[in-house]
Amino acid sequence: MRFVVAITGASGSAYGIRLLKELPGEKVLVMSEMAERIIPHETGMSLDEVRELADEVYEDDDMFAPIASGSHRFDAMIVVPCSASSLGKIANGLADTLITRAAAVALKESRKLILVVRETPKSAVMLENELKLARCGTCILDANPGFYSKPQTVDDIVAFVVGRCMDQLGLEHSLYRRWE
Repeated sequence: MRFVVAITGASGSAYGIRLLKELPGEKVLVMSEMAERIIPHETGMSLDEVRELADEVYEDDDMFAPIASGSHRFDAMIVVPCSASSLGKIANGLADTLITRAAAVALKESRKLILVVRETPKSAVMLENELKLARCGTCILDANPGFYSKPQTVDDIVAFVVGRCMDQLGLEHSLYRRWE
């Protein structure tokens, strides 16, 4: 399986990094310019350390990257975290970066698209953008942890959200204790 993982400039880069660590198969990574600024600040990881988690890495301005074309196959795209700006662009067909173009490809090719939106509160505009994309088959997966598994650490909370992404992809995992 081939997954495109996009990390945008919303707070919550730990979700994208953990997903890269957990996903099986081939992983293609794109980070927005703002994500590249936030990642070291939030995680203490270098960008090179994050890039090493992927099999292929493309710059967000590389519109010649294979994932910008519908003829290049990938199984699913996960934007994690997904900023309000990226959400708005994707919802309205603005494919001006590699991240938004790859999302447009996922939509037009009917491939799985998961947006892990990390923003609160939400304006009516954001909610309308989410609804528009949900009606197109996009999975809107807010970065909201469950607490029935009794998380003890930030890593436990991150694992829950990443586990929910894995669930949407149909992938087995043991990242959190399921409701019994």
